[in-house]
Amino acid sequence: MEEMADLPDTERKLILYISMSLDGFIATEDDDLSWLSVVEKEGEDYGYADFIETVDTYIVGRITYEKVLALTGGIFPQAETLDCYVITRQERESENGVSFYNGDIETLVNNLKTEERKHIYCDGGGQIVKLLIEKDLIDEYIISVIPVMLGSGKRLFSGDTPFVKLRALPFKSYDSGLVQLHYQKGGS
Repeated sequence: MEEMADLPDTERKLILYISMSLDGFIATEDDDLSWLSVVEKEGEDYGYADFIETVDTYIVGRITYEKVLALTGGIFPQAETLDCYVITRQERESENGVSFYNGDIETLVNNLKTEERKHIYCDGGGQIVKLLIEKDLIDEYIISVIPVMLGSGKRLFSGDTPFVKLRALPFKSYDSGLVQLHYQKGGS
């Protein structure tokens, strides 16, 4: 992954790595994700394995966390290799390698960024993304646009966020129709 021009190479970054429909949704109204399968192709991971080598911490919202558990029969696979933080409003004890965090997200992310480790991976959902944008905490955006239009559902970007200037990095397009956009904070 290309380093950010305005951050030293050693600084830890928070990277939003997520998929959305062409019309900006990350899930249907009832949290269905089956539409993601339209780009499934044997042997193609769209750069995920390379990306996951650059991170060691994972931040996700509670709703997304619970959806993953439902899809995997109660297993949270990210906790097998990453330090996981689930952002929630409730007080909750850590379980199965997952820390539940209900404090100030800016404090959490800034503390994580001071550690000399790999980058931090955020995978949504929309409420967490909005909060991270409002606090100016996302350093890079890697967004895989799936070639479908859902028409309605849960938006990745819900609006009412501050202006953020970004710098485009090279995008990737795939035979399946998936286009992977890549942006850094602080455009020129």
